[in-house]
Formats: sequence, C-alpha cells, structure tokens
Amino acid sequence: MIRDTSAQDRVLSSSQARPAWRRWLWPAAGGAVLVLGIAFAARGWLAGSTSVDGARLRIAEVKRGDLVRDIAADGRVIAANSPTLYAVAGGVVTLKVVAGDQVKQGQPLAEIDSPELRSKLAQEQTTLAGLEAEAGRATLDAGVTRANARKALDQAEIDRQAAERNLQRYQRGYEGGAVPQVDVLEAQDNMRKAEIAVAHARKDLGLQGEGAGLDARNKHLLAERQRAVVAEVQRQVDALTLRAPFDGQVGQIQAVQRSNVAINAPVLSVVDLSVFEVEIKVPESFARDLAIGMPATLTSNGAPFPGEISAVSPEVVNGEVVTRLRFTDKQPPGLRQNQRVSARVMMDTRRNVLMVERGPFVEQGGGRYAYVMDGRSAVRRPVQLGVSSLSSIEVLDGLKPGDRVVVSGSDLFGEAERVSVN
Repeated sequence: MIRDTSAQDRVLSSSQARPAWRRWLWPAAGGAVLVLGIAFAARGWLAGSTSVDGARLRIAEVKRGDLVRDIAADGRVIAANSPTLYAVAGGVVTLKVVAGDQVKQGQPLAEIDSPELRSKLAQEQTTLAGLEAEAGRATLDAGVTRANARKALDQAEIDRQAAERNLQRYQRGYEGGAVPQVDVLEAQDNMRKAEIAVAHARKDLGLQGEGAGLDARNKHLLAERQRAVVAEVQRQVDALTLRAPFDGQVGQIQAVQRSNVAINAPVLSVVDLSVFEVEIKVPESFARDLAIGMPATLTSNGAPFPGEISAVSPEVVNGEVVTRLRFTDKQPPGLRQNQRVSARVMMDTRRNVLMVERGPFVEQGGGRYAYVMDGRSAVRRPVQLGVSSLSSIEVLDGLKPGDRVVVSGSDLFGEAERVSVN
C-alpha cells in the first residue's frame, strides 16, 4: 500500500488567509508613478513646444534707472601732426637726417637736385628781363608821344596868337582907311583856322597820351605776369630743399640716399611730439551717434585726463568706425606713439528710464520681440526698444519693471512662442 502526503498537510484558519487588496498594492503604486510621469511629461509638452536647459541662458530683470550712454574702448596714442614730405620735382635726393633725429622748424632735411627745374627758372628769368625792358621802352615811347603832341599843341597856340595879332592890326588899318576890307576878312579866316588847329592839337594830345599809356600798361602787365611765373618756379626750386614744418622728430624715411625719385614721390615724414591724439575703434551701431566735440575721458597710468572727439572716419571697416580723440586741457607727460590708453566717450544720460541688460536678443529679430519668463516657461512677447549703451538698452514698450527677460541664449528657442526652461 502506497503512503500519501496527508500526514504532512496542515489546515489553516480563515484569520491567517492573506487579504485580496494587498495583492494589488504594488501594481497600484506602479500605475500611480506611471500616471504622474505621464502628467509631468504632458505638462512640459503643454508648457512649450521646446525644452531648453536654463544653464545655457542668461536672464536679466527689467528695472528703472539712469541710462548712461557711453563708449569704453582701448585706444592707441598717435601724433596729431605727422605730415609726409613729397618731392616737388624728379631728381636725385640727398638726405641730411636719419630716422629718429630731432629737428627744428625750418631745418633742411633733404635736397633734390633737379636740373630741369633750375634750367626752367633761368629761362623764365631771362624772359622776364626781356619783358621788363619792353615795358620800359613802352613807357619811354609813351613819354615821347605825349611830348610831340604837347609840342604840336603849343605850336598851334602860337599860330593862333599870331593870327589874332594880324587880325587886330588889319582891323586898326581898316578903321584908319589904310587897309582894304578884303585884308580884314582874310585875317579873320586865318584866325578861325588857328583856333581850329588849337582844338585839334589839344584833342590829339589827349588821344595820343591815352594810347601811349595803354601800350605801356600792356607791356607792364605782360612783365608782371612773367614775374609771377618766375616767382612760382622760384618757389618750386626753393621747395627742392625739404624743410621741417615744425619742431619734432624725423619719422619714416621712404627714399634711399642719392637715389632718383619721381615727382610727388614720398621722401620722409616728420612727427610733432608736442601734440598727441588717441585713436579708438567704435562699433558700427554707435557710429551714427558720434559727433565732433563730444566729451571724453582718457586714462593713462591710472590718471584721467579730459578730452573730446576731434574726428570720426566716414567709412566703416570690419564693422567698426575709427574715431580720434584729443586732449582738451593737458596731455599726460611722457606719451609715445602707439602707447595704449583707455578712453570713455560720454554721449548722453537719460534719467529714470525703463531699461534692461543688453544682450544678443537685441540683434535677434531686429529687436522687435523678447522672451519673458513666465514661471518656468519663456514666452515670446513683442517689444519696442530705444537707445542703448554698452551694458543696457532702453525699453519703450512691451515690458514692465520686474519682468525677467532672456537676454542671451534665446537663439536656441527657434522662433517658438513658448519654451520650457529646465
């Protein structure tokens, strides 16, 4: 007979049986966790079509304050006066200085030997001498012509006086019966002829004198014109000796000793070490607001010096505009060319304006919108921006104090209307 397992079985009471709800505890907990995960994901999806890590963003708060529009830049010291001397004519150059020499105003720096120009000067001087001789001869001829005309007038006056005396004599003879009437009439005719001759001689004196004066004047004008030509050529010959325009230092020498230079070729430059300016490069966005005379502060070795804008370049190079500043009061001692100097240009100050930190969001979309934080989401909002400084920009419309704006990193949003920020 085979034994079964009845001896090993044990009857359990109903109180020791496991409740049914405990069997569903862990599945229910797992389901709840799943539902919460789905809800969290749905909330993130509803909050924005894109999710961005907040560590990659820079957020600034909109606030009110004084907006100081200034430009800060590092500039380099340059000489305000550094002209380059050019050759006025072609020839062999002889240098009398070397680069770096201290020079005084009027000191000869180089000489150019130009035989053609010196020969031209001699020719023009000879022509001037001939014209001056012709002018002198014309003046002499005018005097002779006036003298001859005066002589003719005097002779006519004498003839008139003689005719008048004859007429008087004939009239007395006619009254005494010693002279016939026909002789008196003939004397009267001679008197009228003499008067007419005097009138013509006087008129000829004026006309001949005026004509002779015009001829002499023309000759003198030709001589004066030639004198101006000689003066110009003499100036060019004198300019063959290049002289220092002011006290300073010889800069770069661009010609080789005893070499043949062409006309208008650069020879050397002179630097005025007494007057310096500072050259800075300003971003293109600020160039339209710059004006000559704007105040500036120049800092050298930690000491500030007042200055102002002296020149603004009319062209933009690599997104920057070259601007030159000059010292208005005194310049720092010991300045040298290309020395680095800090500069700050004060454009204007706007009191109690709504502003926010400046960032790349200004250039994105042309500054027509900005992303404003709404809880853990960034919402795209249209805005209107005003003037800007290096650190802040004015807000005209679309934002209010306390708003938190994404000033950097909004390029990750991809033009979305709402973005979730983790």
